[in-house]
Amino acid sequence: MKFHQKSPKASINLVVFLDPKGQPLVPEGWPAHLVQRWTGFLSLQEVKLDTPGIHQVYDPELERVYLVSTPKDADPRSLGGKLGKHLKSVSFSTLNFLIPEPSSHLLSKQFEPFLEGFFLGRYQYKGFKVEKKPATTLKEINFLAAAKPKLAGMAQSAFNRAEATNLARDLGNHPGNHFKPTDFKAACEQVATQHELMFEALDETAMAKEGMGCLLGVSRGSEEPAFLNILEYHVSKDAPTLMLVGKGLTFDAGGISLKPAGGMHEMKHDMCGGAAVLGAMQIIAQEKPKVNVVALIPSSENMPDGKAVKPGDVLTAFNGTTVEVQNTDAEGRLILADAISYGVKRFEPVAVVDVATLTGACVVALGHYNSGYQCNQNKLASQIEKAATQTGDPVWRMPHHEVYEKDIEGTLSDLKNVGAREGGMITAGLFLQHFAGKVPWAHIDIAGTAWSAERIPFYPDKGATGTATRLLADLAVNWK
Repeated sequence: MKFHQKSPKASINLVVFLDPKGQPLVPEGWPAHLVQRWTGFLSLQEVKLDTPGIHQVYDPELERVYLVSTPKDADPRSLGGKLGKHLKSVSFSTLNFLIPEPSSHLLSKQFEPFLEGFFLGRYQYKGFKVEKKPATTLKEINFLAAAKPKLAGMAQSAFNRAEATNLARDLGNHPGNHFKPTDFKAACEQVATQHELMFEALDETAMAKEGMGCLLGVSRGSEEPAFLNILEYHVSKDAPTLMLVGKGLTFDAGGISLKPAGGMHEMKHDMCGGAAVLGAMQIIAQEKPKVNVVALIPSSENMPDGKAVKPGDVLTAFNGTTVEVQNTDAEGRLILADAISYGVKRFEPVAVVDVATLTGACVVALGHYNSGYQCNQNKLASQIEKAATQTGDPVWRMPHHEVYEKDIEGTLSDLKNVGAREGGMITAGLFLQHFAGKVPWAHIDIAGTAWSAERIPFYPDKGATGTATRLLADLAVNWK
């Protein structure tokens, strides 16, 4: 995508913003008959100006004109998402934005999140459909502005963040037979190579030597090998290290505790936490924060063959903790346990944030809008909430009181991998906290927001959303 800033002039395929009263925002000298034509259209259509909206006009001179109504309380990223969805499939390669001049206009100070929403809203996953004719690609965007510096730079930054989120979406949407742990490893290596990150992947032999019995236990039922993918962004030996961990389970059948058939096809999305971490590392490599960042993405399948771990089996984690597996479908916390404890020992981070599609209990509690999170330090929690607000990925803090830990105390082992049905999200998070030790730690459960969360305008209506990708990147970029 190419971005240019040009002087305002009548151009085809034009985006025009309206003020809260419905008047087109145009520069001095703009052809009056065009403005009259657009306002006449708005009057005839009885457009509601108190809600964000996109109104398309077929102008005989300018071909397509998109009038964007912007109430005072409009969210710029959501508004951009609506425009992006409206222009998801275009028949032209160049789009022109007529930039509002009044400094008091909503978008004057928040144009970058608007553009980010626009690029996020345009996302499409075409998958394996055979196209009868090649679709037209939007290749160039021009900003028609008299005096607005750095618009192209803002657009590039917004585009980069959206592209990394769309990478996470693409990976999350891939079918299980086209995206296995080996493919996840290849995707990690590709991002690392393209963006000059350090990369290594521990295979099953290396993990066995390290004593990662939980991750390997989950992988036992699959013919596909498991990996622990590690990416590093290094800025300075004196800088602190932030550690990100993402669940990369490329398909989850539930193991011996087999999931019901209905909806099992959606378990290709069970690696969306890992995809978010990978996308975040791409942004981090581009924006170059002043903190070192290491990402760990454990990747495996959870399948039910004759070698699969059984309910009642006891596994030993990297840090020596023994875990009784009472439900093989509570596998995400097992692969994360080894990744977190290994990463804490090896990289000595100042904080750990893990992201996972971990529990159905989170969906029951919060639905498909907020991601639930737990955190053992208020400073880290504050930074996460600030990043969530900044990027438009809503989170809601859940308790993590010690009283809940009794539910995961083992009888013949240190821990068991499930607690009572009540408070299931909380006990799952507390299980992970055991493996972070005394390091400031947060767990973000995206089970309800990782796919098909259409309530957020810049998320796709169906499929993977890429949630938490930009949140994690923002956390690193603004780390304190």
